[in-house]
Amino acid sequence: MNQRARRITKLLAALAVGVSAAALPALALAQEEDDSAYSASTPMRVNTAEPKYAAIVVDARTGEVLYAKRADSPRYPASITKILTMYLAFEQLASGKMKPTDLITVSAHAAAQSPTKLGLRPGDQITVEDALHAIAVKSANDMAVAMAEHIGGSEPRFAAMMTLRAHELGMSNSHFVNASGLPDSRQISTARDIALLSRAVMRDYPQYYSFFSQETFVFRGRSMNNHNGLLGKMPGVDGLKTGFTNAAGWNLAASAVRNNTRLIAVELGGPSPRTRNETVEGLLLTGFDIMDRRARGENIQYTQNMFEAPTAAPTVMLASARPAPAAPHAQDAASDPIDVVLTRSTNAPPSLTVSSTMAGATAGAPRSGVTPDYGYAARPAPMASATPPAPRARPKKEAHNWVVQVGAFRSERDARRQLESVANRFSRLFDNAEGAVDGGGRNYRARFSGFTEGAAKDACEAVKARNIPCSTSQG
Repeated sequence: MNQRARRITKLLAALAVGVSAAALPALALAQEEDDSAYSASTPMRVNTAEPKYAAIVVDARTGEVLYAKRADSPRYPASITKILTMYLAFEQLASGKMKPTDLITVSAHAAAQSPTKLGLRPGDQITVEDALHAIAVKSANDMAVAMAEHIGGSEPRFAAMMTLRAHELGMSNSHFVNASGLPDSRQISTARDIALLSRAVMRDYPQYYSFFSQETFVFRGRSMNNHNGLLGKMPGVDGLKTGFTNAAGWNLAASAVRNNTRLIAVELGGPSPRTRNETVEGLLLTGFDIMDRRARGENIQYTQNMFEAPTAAPTVMLASARPAPAAPHAQDAASDPIDVVLTRSTNAPPSLTVSSTMAGATAGAPRSGVTPDYGYAARPAPMASATPPAPRARPKKEAHNWVVQVGAFRSERDARRQLESVANRFSRLFDNAEGAVDGGGRNYRARFSGFTEGAAKDACEAVKARNIPCSTSQG
């Protein structure tokens, strides 16, 4: 591409936020022809020296940020990307440009996507509704690409539509180059932007939010479970989406409702699915406790005072209207306040505990009369107690933190081929697992994660019976 054309492409990118929806095809074409304008000019980069963990908790009704940690630091969204893919599909459905019964033809490009995927062959067809279920529940990469091509004509054009719509929604630190979230260093977002997107789905297309709430999906006799481990386990949680790549870590955007209050929590860069789920559960529990205390007239903020210390575990205090409690190392501290503490080791994201009580502080009118209305029915949930428990560790037999390795290879391409082969040959066993290639140099490992211990060992035995090398480990 010549210098003049490259300058025009950069100008189009700079004007993207101000372009109307009618200009989407032209913008998409510009990006499809040359995406190097982004890679050459954008200041947004994922800082690999910074801890992966980033998080935010937001009041879905008001948008108030209750807690934030590295919320504006660029991160790889992984499969959380699919929330935006589905948002654009909802847009088509709501406008009448697409119907749930419309058929999508799977292209060779879509069928060739890495697991996790539905596994349809080139030329196969699937309804829009089933494709959306597969994207939301199974996180099917092939269906995300097929949907992108159906709407945008090609995946690069659709990705340009995604970026433009994201910026219009206020996601100013996000950029998308594919519809699935598969690894690409140019595809970035932030915890704050993902929270904005989650709110937008509920606000703009509440009639379709139930896609994110579905715990299972049955397609052609195969039953698939949702990767969101909080669905059906934490009272009040009814969506949204998980994500994982080696570079991103374990991501989760979750929403829950209690006492007429809806919260959104986003965690990016968790070290394991179990830790990710427990951290998000703790963030939501603490958020609901704060909101419940405010409803009773207490003046309390869910604020952050994080410090990093090489020799001590970092601590986040959720500040109240009264001083901190007395402690052996703090002789001048007052007694009997609320003590809500967020702690974490230097290598893991926060876990939360809530203890003690606080009486008498007042601030503004109670929130008890506020009823968020997003147009869908949330699961009934018990009232958040004044002293909610710390996140409970899952019983070991239920922890989905086991990994199945199906081979080690000298090239990443061979490892990915092995992933796809095993996923297709043993679809019943690997339907609900996340496939990824780990390692580098001349040692690339083909691995599936998200198993319970029993399921991992059963899958490995079945694979070994076909003379395929296999081993299990706890992630």
